[in-house]
Formats: sequence, structure tokens, C-alpha cells
Amino acid sequence: MTTEIVPVNEDYFKNKVFELGKIIREGGLVSFPTETVYGLGANALDAEAAIKTYAAKGRPSDNPLIVHVADKEEVSRYVKKVTPLEEKLMKAFWPGPLTIVFPKKDIIPKETSGGLDTIAIRCPANEATRALIRAAGVPISGPSANISTRPSPTTAKDVYHDMNGRIEAIIDDGPCRIGVESTVIGIENGEIVIYRPGGITLEMLSAFAPARVDSALATGSAHPKAPGMKYRHYAPSAPLTVYTGDRIEVAKEILSFARKKDKTYGFFVSSEIAEKLEPGLPVFVWGSRDSQESFAHNLFSGLLYFNQHPVDQIIGEGTDTKGLGLAIMNRLTKASGYHIVVEKKERN
Repeated sequence: MTTEIVPVNEDYFKNKVFELGKIIREGGLVSFPTETVYGLGANALDAEAAIKTYAAKGRPSDNPLIVHVADKEEVSRYVKKVTPLEEKLMKAFWPGPLTIVFPKKDIIPKETSGGLDTIAIRCPANEATRALIRAAGVPISGPSANISTRPSPTTAKDVYHDMNGRIEAIIDDGPCRIGVESTVIGIENGEIVIYRPGGITLEMLSAFAPARVDSALATGSAHPKAPGMKYRHYAPSAPLTVYTGDRIEVAKEILSFARKKDKTYGFFVSSEIAEKLEPGLPVFVWGSRDSQESFAHNLFSGLLYFNQHPVDQIIGEGTDTKGLGLAIMNRLTKASGYHIVVEKKERN
């Protein structure tokens, strides 16, 4: 199979999107852009298409797929019930990076839902992808378009690296704006429960109802209630250790590795630490330590950088868990295999 790269331009909206919609409708696979990461699209109503998605990614079949719709009015076709709180959240955050878990109707096959009686649905903000959903005439399931466990793709080039020859086409709409996957939530006893943190933060959700983070996020050991909860994700090719906590102590610890000669170290750090490193070291700068937006935007690109620039060990700098930091540290925790070191301020 030859994988076609399709640029988003005037011809895409006039002609090409209808060809790609037919591919989806008939059971093929097309990677699509969103504001979060690139997705691996298939007909969400087709059990065989879901099986093909799992095979292309090498993804366990009990890990649910997110279903994408073009407009919130479509949701009632696929779910048994929408609560007033869910209506408010859709109105506030759709189109956008919020995924809501609903009890599903039988029209959504168990292969798409990972064997669950619920389904995770979102409405992406990318207009090229919403046009694709409309052209297909079916909802589109879409996990991230990468080989399972590897960092998620935020450019069409990233997708091509993993999916060339595995899928029919890749829609290229440039780099993703946010850079980490959507927030996945469920409503439990009137409370908003975050199953996967993302661009819609705990603080933002708390404005609508009591909100908390699901306890299963700490271990990933439970049967997943939603996508991204159970299995290891985002792993770069080299082992990663992430240092977070007191900024002065974090800087001291990270800079100490620059003097070691026992192996080749790569550094995934802020600009503030990068400027203190010797020239010539393998370094990826994710941005200023005061900009969580730049950190999120560059997170997966940074992990993929070290796949292309091999090192023996990656030393990373983390952030706090306020706001978008919760999503960033969730991804880094999984990417590092829970190798997170919290540095505390030294006492005199």
C-alpha cells in the first residue's frame, strides 16, 4: 500500500475531502489533523475498521477508541443519554480538546469501544477534519496516528514515519496547535472525573461542577474506562528520567549529568537550563519554564527528536501540575515509565 499525503488547501475542501470520506466510509484508514495530535481515522460504525486500526497501531484491542463528530447535535445518534451537565460542557468546550464518555447505543460496535458499554466522543476544532467527518457521513474513530507506545504525532511527517504503507492517506494541515491529546472526562454522581488530562484543565472544568482526577491515573493498572488509561505510552527510544520540583535543585541535578562521561546523555529541558549547558550536547529545548503552552506544544516533538538523535539516556525537566501541567506531567510520567524525581529545596 502507498500512503498518500494530502495537503489542506482549496482543492482539499472542493474535491479531495470527498474521496477521503469515501475511503473512511468503505472501511479504509486516513490520518487526520486536530488541534491536539494527529489521529488515525476509521469508520466508527464498522467493527472491521476498528480491528484494522488496532492492527495498524499494534494497539491492544481493549484500549477504547475516541469517536469524532463534526457537530454536537450528532451525539444523540450514538449515545443513550446526554445529561444537562454534559450539554453545558459541550456548549462551552466544543469544538475543542474535550472528550466525554457516554453510555453507548448498539450502533457503535464493541470493537470501537474496546469492549465497553460506553464510548468516548469529541468534536475536534480542526475544520479540515470536521469536513472529512461530514464527507464520510459517519463518525470517525481516531486514536493517535503512531505505533502503539511511541510518542504521539503532531505533524504529518511524524505520522508518515510510523504509518507509511499501513494506511491509505495522511491529511497534512501543519503542526498541531496544542500538542497533547484531549482531556477525557466522565460524569460520576454529578461530579466531573478526569480520566486523562489534556488541554481543558481541571481548573476550567471546576467552574461547571465539582471535578477531580480519577485515581486510576496514578498506576494505569485498572481496566481502562477511557482511552489512554491503562498501557504505557509515549516512550522515546532511550530511557527517560524527569526531574521536577524546586527549580534551583532541578537545575543543579540536570547540569550534573552534563559533566558525566559514562554514557551519552540527551537533555529535554527549558531554555533557562539549556543556556547553561555546554555547546554541542544533544539538547531539545521545549520553551521557557514559565510557558506550559510551549511545553505541551513541543512535548512529543522533543521525545521524537531523540529517536532521530540517539542517546543512551534522556534527562528531562518537568513542570508543576497546575493547569496544563497536569497533562504534561501525565505524559512524561508514562513516557519515562514512572521515572520521576521530585527535587526539594535544600534546608540550611
